[in-house]
Amino acid sequence: MVEHERTGPLDLLTWCFSRIAMWAPFFIVLIILYEVVMRYFFAAATLWVNEMSLWIAGGIYLSAGLYSMQQRSHIRIFIVYDMVPLWMRRLFDVLSTVCVCVFAFAVVWGGFGEARAKFLRWETFGTAFDPPLPATIKPLILTMLLFLALQAMSNLIRDWPSVAWVRKLFDILVTVLVIGIALAAVYNLFIVPPEGHVVPLKWQIGIGVFLAAAVALVVIGLFRDFSKTPSPHVELDEIAEEAAVYKQAIAPDEILSGNPPKPEK
Repeated sequence: MVEHERTGPLDLLTWCFSRIAMWAPFFIVLIILYEVVMRYFFAAATLWVNEMSLWIAGGIYLSAGLYSMQQRSHIRIFIVYDMVPLWMRRLFDVLSTVCVCVFAFAVVWGGFGEARAKFLRWETFGTAFDPPLPATIKPLILTMLLFLALQAMSNLIRDWPSVAWVRKLFDILVTVLVIGIALAAVYNLFIVPPEGHVVPLKWQIGIGVFLAAAVALVVIGLFRDFSKTPSPHVELDEIAEEAAVYKQAIAPDEILSGNPPKPEK
């Protein structure tokens, strides 16, 4: 698979955190292997491995959807799309982006109160290991949906590509939004915690580091790609994609046509 280019602050943020999530399945394999060895060789089964693997797998699932959106590798049906002219394809792209944004807004609007309550009271799973799955996964779902909608808008703006001022304005708005969310979270975590706030200190520090990394990435992405014009995106299936890469890297047009270039004297 050839990855789609990264352009702008949002793509850099998505790409970096998705890279971390790509290593998480390896960690799940390791802890399950540990569980098998402890259970069947030492008769000392663990209390935490099963729920820890579920916890990590939930985060992988959410981040995988965001990465798939950034890479344009989500499932799409092209039966009608390929038959219509370019202007109608763009209309379809706009409609699909609007649908994604409406869905994300509806879920965030309906689930924000519950997610906030679960997080502030640090709701746990209620088992022997008792991890804070509800307190972490529920807000993560809404966060990923928010960035999924932003990523869909970013793809739409860049795949045509749009004029430079539209891309730059969108990148600035995304950067301001991420910084605003981070500042609001820091205010509620450290400065003036709301009533009923029981988030453990180590989790507050971890979330603070995560927010600082997110802000740093979007600022770096903004300055790095502010004047960069992305190349138009062309949909290819996997076979055509691999053939294009092979042709570009190994076999020039002259060789494929049966007329190799003459050696220089």
